[in-house]
Amino acid sequence: MSSMEKSELLKKVGKRIQELRISKGYSQVDLVGKVEGNIDTTNISRIESGRTNPTVHTLYRIAQALEVSLDELIKF
Repeated sequence: MSSMEKSELLKKVGKRIQELRISKGYSQVDLVGKVEGNIDTTNISRIESGRTNPTVHTLYRIAQALEVSLDELIKF
């Protein structure tokens, strides 16, 4: 894999989360309701737009909420 800028990587991960969310027919509010633990729509919005660097644990919880593996979540 070629070297990727951090901002580019965050945007790709965010876009992937957004694509998976939309494919499930979930709004951001729906996704927040399905994620275990404390997360809000502002945070989901920032993750999807690549404006924040989510922890691996946050990505794992989002993957669970979307019913995909963590591997599937970061596949692009």
